Amino acid sequence: MRVIATAIFVASLLASGVFAQDNPPANPVDSTQAVAAATSPGYSSLYCSGFITDERVSSEIRLISGEESDNKVVFASGDTVFISRGSAQGVRVGDRFSIVREEKDPNEVQWFKWQDKLLKAMGTRYKDLGQVEIINVQPNVSTGVIKLSCDYLQRGDIALAMTNRPAPPFKAAEQFNRFAPVSGKSVGMLVAGLDFADAYGKNSTVYVNLGANQGVKVGDYFRIFRYQGSSGELVPSFSDHQYSMYGFGSTPVKYQWNDLPREVVGEGIVMNVSHNAATMFVTYSRLALYAGDYVEVE
Repeated sequence: MRVIATAIFVASLLASGVFAQDNPPANPVDSTQAVAAATSPGYSSLYCSGFITDERVSSEIRLISGEESDNKVVFASGDTVFISRGSAQGVRVGDRFSIVREEKDPNEVQWFKWQDKLLKAMGTRYKDLGQVEIINVQPNVSTGVIKLSCDYLQRGDIALAMTNRPAPPFKAAEQFNRFAPVSGKSVGMLVAGLDFADAYGKNSTVYVNLGANQGVKVGDYFRIFRYQGSSGELVPSFSDHQYSMYGFGSTPVKYQWNDLPREVVGEGIVMNVSHNAATMFVTYSRLALYAGDYVEVE
């Protein structure tokens, strides 16, 4: 039900133009024209990906209101808004702020056994909402235009000075190896996804419980894998399906999850890193991916 409700909500926002891009194309794309393959994550993938961090995020600067606030409860791309800092605090015309909001999953049901504990250990989760460019400065308040909206913005959202996020290059898709041997490097899990999603595919954004403390850096690749019959993660399955399926055969002996080869199901590139968490962009998936699937640094 949560997925259906989210889909309806997103559809309504799309219809209203909330998710407007920073630089929309000037002309429609010719459907017969070949489209070049992406060589790195796109702008919105980078700056609308959200992040998890155990470091303190300053909440001193806020989005406090905007034009037409008498009848607007949210703001989106193109709207004019007000920021709680001005020339007295060093703000200048042309400055750009990233708008974020701390968020918690309203659904308290865990998708897999350790999900809540892992998320808590990773840090606080923040949603990227958009970017505001300052067009007018007064002593203690500034006026800006929303240049990019990833989601709706509202009063009280946190404004952070913009920092550039590098766009790491993709490796060739044909290098994916479904039978890749164990790398021997750090192993973690797909813990949660953007907008609290628990199922993922190509181009999904997912948070992993590996970060700088485990040697992870922007541009690294994670290999995603699972084991048949493992009971810790909750890929939809039947108990003991790895060696027995009622009415469709069974083996003479029981095979545990670690008796069988692992199944390499996808990979992704690291876009953002904190101490114990990384934001990953899925570049390839053979099958549906789920929270609770394992990852290793390639």
